[in-house]
Amino acid sequence: MNVRLRVALVGILALGVASAARGQELGGAGTIQGTIKDPTGGVMQAVEVKLTNPVSGLARTTTTDAAGKFVFRNLPPNPYHITVDAQGFKTFERDVDVRSAVPIILDLALEVGVTEAVSVVGHAEDLLEHDPTAHTDIDASRIDKMPIEAQAGLNQVITLASPGVVADSNGFFHPVGDHAQTQFSIDNQPVTDQQSRVYSNQISPDAVQSMELITGVAPAEYGDKSSLVVHIVTKSGLDQPKPTGSASFGYGSFKTPTGDVNIGGGSHTVGDFASFSGLRTQRYLDPPEFEALHDAGHNASFFNRFDVHPNATDSFHLNLHVAQSGFDVPNTFDQQDAGQAQHQDIKTVNVAPGYTRVIGSKTLFSANGFVRRDHLTYTPSPDPLSDESGSVSQDRTLTNVGVKADVAYSTGSHNLKLGGTISATKLDEAFTLGFTDPTINSPCLTADGDPSDNAALRSATQCRGGLTANPDFNPDLLPFDLTRAGSPLSYHQTGTIKEQAAYVQDDIKAGIATLKVGLRLDHYDGLTTSTLLQPRVGVSIAPPGTGTVLRASYGRTMETPYNENLLLSSGVGLNGLFGEGQILEPGKRHQIELGIQQGVSNWVVFDFGYFNKRTDNGYDFNVLFGTPIVFPVAWDHSRIDGFTGRINFVEHGGFSAFFVMAHTNAIYSPPGVGGLLLEAPAGDFRIDHDQKFNSTTNVQYVFSRPLGAWAALSWRYDSGLVAGSVGSLADALGLTGDQQAA
Repeated sequence: MNVRLRVALVGILALGVASAARGQELGGAGTIQGTIKDPTGGVMQAVEVKLTNPVSGLARTTTTDAAGKFVFRNLPPNPYHITVDAQGFKTFERDVDVRSAVPIILDLALEVGVTEAVSVVGHAEDLLEHDPTAHTDIDASRIDKMPIEAQAGLNQVITLASPGVVADSNGFFHPVGDHAQTQFSIDNQPVTDQQSRVYSNQISPDAVQSMELITGVAPAEYGDKSSLVVHIVTKSGLDQPKPTGSASFGYGSFKTPTGDVNIGGGSHTVGDFASFSGLRTQRYLDPPEFEALHDAGHNASFFNRFDVHPNATDSFHLNLHVAQSGFDVPNTFDQQDAGQAQHQDIKTVNVAPGYTRVIGSKTLFSANGFVRRDHLTYTPSPDPLSDESGSVSQDRTLTNVGVKADVAYSTGSHNLKLGGTISATKLDEAFTLGFTDPTINSPCLTADGDPSDNAALRSATQCRGGLTANPDFNPDLLPFDLTRAGSPLSYHQTGTIKEQAAYVQDDIKAGIATLKVGLRLDHYDGLTTSTLLQPRVGVSIAPPGTGTVLRASYGRTMETPYNENLLLSSGVGLNGLFGEGQILEPGKRHQIELGIQQGVSNWVVFDFGYFNKRTDNGYDFNVLFGTPIVFPVAWDHSRIDGFTGRINFVEHGGFSAFFVMAHTNAIYSPPGVGGLLLEAPAGDFRIDHDQKFNSTTNVQYVFSRPLGAWAALSWRYDSGLVAGSVGSLADALGLTGDQQAA
């Protein structure tokens, strides 16, 4: 249990304040701005304007300035409902659909009359989206109230809020049947490397203004990893003349103190937002036993977003993220008794500037640069022979540098975007491995067919007295067997992965239909080269008067290899020591998604979908011994299908809730390429991304808005992941207690 205390520093966090019409997009978000006038055409000052999306939970309020102008920035692509209230005038309402980064400009004229009481969820169109791409939207107001583990961070928010996401250990998740093909787009910066807490450090959920979680066919602007796209818009300090923020401190079980502090402030032209978070705990990773043994850990994170609007057409922003984490690797009881003491540290630095320019009233140019570096070190036990199976060390860095630029053009029924991305990822991998179990590479087998644990055996010629030669014995690995007077393998290689992409896409409104068409060209130049032209197309239809939206989409995608330990996994510099050392090729995929969305009684929206993916070179990870060190593996092909479901109960009387669920079939086929000491199944197998059923229910209730008093409850059901090594009941009964727990 983790008890948290939240203290408001200054007022209430309010991102919409009266401002001049400088509404250009920031970091991939949209803008709605306009002018309020009376029946004579005169501008109206100090008029309250409300913007809501009841499904995502977004609700903002602003007032017009002396020129009658208002602006809402940092808006994710969604339908919104605008309400304008002014004394002596009729309440004005309008629905606005944000589908482009080009600012939407409104001129609103009020009529003389009596102000009416308006329910912001009284319109079915507010509940339904016509976007053909299956996705889930969640606002900071919902994220802030979700009960999550302090060390789990954004990954747990994604797991709890997204249909089709399968939970795994240590906050890791499998998106829509795949292992980890997830792309984070943070203020338009693409991040496609692993973001679980055993690989990197994420920004705090406190820094997130909104998230769009795309689980369907990704639009053409997204590539590289596209099973799940997490489009994040971070918080900004613009338009907050009085600095506002919050602080929360907690203490939980396993001696876990936590702290989060964030503050933002600024004028119409300059703003800054900063977030600090950290924790220390005696249970950082999920332990293999019910008791947490050798499981201490900590993390600290700083995020800052700085915005400048020098004029009405240009804007700049700079994101800075610096984080560090360190943790012990948890033990089983046997490992604890043997004195095993392994440890890992991760340091992350990310710098991402961005620039936008409004050209006329219909065009927006955006450019984002980025430099991101992860440095991971893994240290073995002081006594190498205390480590179970093998003594392993690692010191690797991953440095990603690139630029993304595009032009958005909005006119009539079209929202066109074309652009491209250029990036380079430098890999530096240092690794050592020494075997500490004499049975791993024993030259001889016992009469029972098990590897002999006699460390004196060095050759198959010594197999006597009931011992027979082991056909799997590899004499090339003998020098690295510490039980047989060997020394650790020492490996160090560097490489650079270069990628280029160009894309064009258009969102088209045609009567009751909405079309999304796009084309993407990817070129991958790493340990191998590959180029693929990828069409993406989707359509949704909303029959009038039904409260129903039907959708269908198809996408061709290229899934690139994981960069974590890619060089070693591909056998670079090993001269076939661990097998043939085949280079991992990018995956090529066909994907379809069909779905239906139904609004009921203006308070509930249902969304159900079916997905089917066929991939050549389906990616997975191979875990080394009991460590968090992994190596990418490409299986020959994969077949993935299933269904997803989402039910949203929009807020009514302070109560709101959402329910997500999924069923996933994930069947992979050997042979496999890559990995380290990989044991491939004999035939097709269900991989550990396969799950019969999972669901999450989240309920929130606001007791008092003036006091900010609320309560939230979340629970999740997982039917369990498939264990590929357990093929029968006999295999399951043969597992030891430690193996079952692990």
